[in-house]
Order: sequence, then C-alpha cells, then structure tokens
Amino acid sequence: MATAPGPATAPGPATDPRPTLAVWKFASCDGCQLTLLDCEDELLGLTERVRIDHFLEMTPAEGADGERAPLAGRGPYDLSLVEGSVTTAEDAERIQHVRRISRYLVTIGACATAGGIQALRNFADVREFVAAVYARPEYIATLETSTPISAHVPVDFELRGCPIDRRQLLEVITAYLAGRAPRIPGHSVCFECKRRGTTCITVAHGTPCLGPVTHAGCGAICPAYGRGCYGCFGPSDTPDLRSMIAQLRRDGMSERDVQRVFRTFNAASPEYAPVPELAAGEQQSPGRPGDARKGSHEPSRNPRPAPGRAGQGGR
Repeated sequence: MATAPGPATAPGPATDPRPTLAVWKFASCDGCQLTLLDCEDELLGLTERVRIDHFLEMTPAEGADGERAPLAGRGPYDLSLVEGSVTTAEDAERIQHVRRISRYLVTIGACATAGGIQALRNFADVREFVAAVYARPEYIATLETSTPISAHVPVDFELRGCPIDRRQLLEVITAYLAGRAPRIPGHSVCFECKRRGTTCITVAHGTPCLGPVTHAGCGAICPAYGRGCYGCFGPSDTPDLRSMIAQLRRDGMSERDVQRVFRTFNAASPEYAPVPELAAGEQQSPGRPGDARKGSHEPSRNPRPAPGRAGQGGR
C-alpha cells in the first residue's frame, strides 16, 4: 500500500477520545461530499464515534463566534476524504498539505480517482476551452491537464463512483475506525446484474454495455432498465479491454464511438490508457494498463488495515 508519514494522533479536547475526520474538495461538483450528508441517520450514529473537524460543505461560512471558517484545515487528522481532481497549481500545492496532515487519505469519486469529466481537457487544447467559455480567459489560471489525486501524493484507498455509493462510503469510514481493510468488491457490474436477475442486454439485444469492465457499486441500475452501462464507477480491478472493445465493435460501435464511451466520468483512468490503440485495432503494448501513468503514486485497492483503530499507534 502506498503510504506517507502521517501524524500518530490528532489533536482535540482531552476528554474527547474520538478519531478525527476531514473532508476536502478539489475540482468537482460536490456530489460525493453530498453523499456523506445524505447518509442522514447513519451520519448521526457515525458522529458518536468520529469527530468531524473539517468539512466546509456541512459548516456555515461563519462560526458561532462570528469568525470565518478556515479554508485550509490545520490538522492533523486521522482520516481525510478527498473529493475532486487537481486542475490548478494551487490544487497541486494544497493536496501536499492535506497529505502531510492526514494519517490515512481516501479519495472519493471519479474526479479524485480518475480525473473526472474535466479530464477531457487532457485530449484537447485547454486554452481553446478556456477561450470558448470565459470572456476574459487571461484571468484564468489552470493546468493543461486534470489528474487524479494519486498522481500527486500517496493514496491509501480509492472509492470509485460518480457519485459514490453511500453504503460503500460508510463501509470505508467504518473500516478505518475499526482498524481493518475496507470490504469493497472489486468485481464488475455483470456480477450485480446476475444478483438482480437481470437478463444480459448485450447477449439478448446486442446493446453496447461497459458492464464487464466497470467496477461494481451502482447496483446495475442501467441494465435493469434496458440501458447499457456507461461506466460511471470506473474500471474494475482487472478490466479485459481487448475483449470488451471487440464486443463493442460487434455491437456496431465505430473506433470514434469506442474512444468516446471510455472518455466520460473516468477519462484519465490509467486502466483506460490502451483504449485508443485497441480501438484502432492495434496490439496492446506490453505491461499492465496502470503503467501508463509513470511516476504516479499507485493507490491501494486493498490497503493494510490501520493498527488498532484510526488515531492509535503509528503507520
């Protein structure tokens, strides 16, 4: 598991033994943060076991004493949840700060784990995009690319989805509090289709579907209503892209359509790097797909359990 030095304990009132939680936003729509707020009853129970010390989405702009809430948490924190991708130089600096003050760092959602929709800029000239959207593009400071958090700092666990599933989110938080690895399945959406008793829409109707290479977690909602999976939960742990693309071609998709269907929520996912070559009918280059992002901090899908509970002991 990729790790970085973190604080052994988090500060707080001497009478409050609860581990601390922080939630951070980078380039995103806030949907994954709202998933945590949507937990409602479960969230009330969670706060009995964890102290939420930094979460701007659920706090007022001003505190009870009239002072503005800090934009950058002081930390340290036992667990940090990070939503959003890195799209500015300021983001690249801020995520380093978040990593330093976080014992465990978990990325949540497609933006944080795979660049998000905004990573479509990676395949075009971002200056043209900026000029088309903003009246005064010279005032816009942005990077040429949108990249996952793991491309900048070590990540302890990635939780996929656009947005994430609240049950999976609660499992991840609970796991770190309990000092064990999160039990998040790594299989594909096809497994969920079978559990629901949904007839395979590709086999039965020839409908293009990314279910075989997409990470489970959505409950296979789209196939249940006759629509092909379009990959909002990102690549499964071991996606067989060659077979998937061959099937998409048999279902009538062109090379351009195949590339576009993979360039949506998880455009910068390293597992999808071979797609252009495979869509063009070329042979996949040697090595595993993840090697496409050389120099990145490889995130862990099966992290080492925390020693004891979060907030006790060292890394």
